[in-house]
Amino acid sequence: VQLQASGGGLVQPGGSLRLSCVASGSIFSINAMGWYRQAPGKQRELVAFDTTGGSANYADSVKGRFTGSRDNAKNTMYLQMNSLKPEDTAVYYCYARINNVNSWGQGTQVTVSS
Repeated sequence: VQLQASGGGLVQPGGSLRLSCVASGSIFSINAMGWYRQAPGKQRELVAFDTTGGSANYADSVKGRFTGSRDNAKNTMYLQMNSLKPEDTAVYYCYARINNVNSWGQGTQVTVSS
């Protein structure tokens, strides 16, 4: 099973980006999905997390600006990021618990700068 993240890039403050993460391989169950990020010199932190059948949880710093969603038919999750700020600059990682195993994507760089 693999997770492939994409959609990062350079954006000006106030701009938007949408990250995607596709799960591939022999998938029987996906119990949780989410996004984390790691800025230089900082620990990896939760951005958005969703358990199957539950409501999504967001870090306080992104509430109202970021929205997570998923397309179960495509085994794909998304992170819509609006009103981006320089402090959102980080490598963003997707996470999923697939077949009761924790899986991570390779990370995609998001840089918010003028």
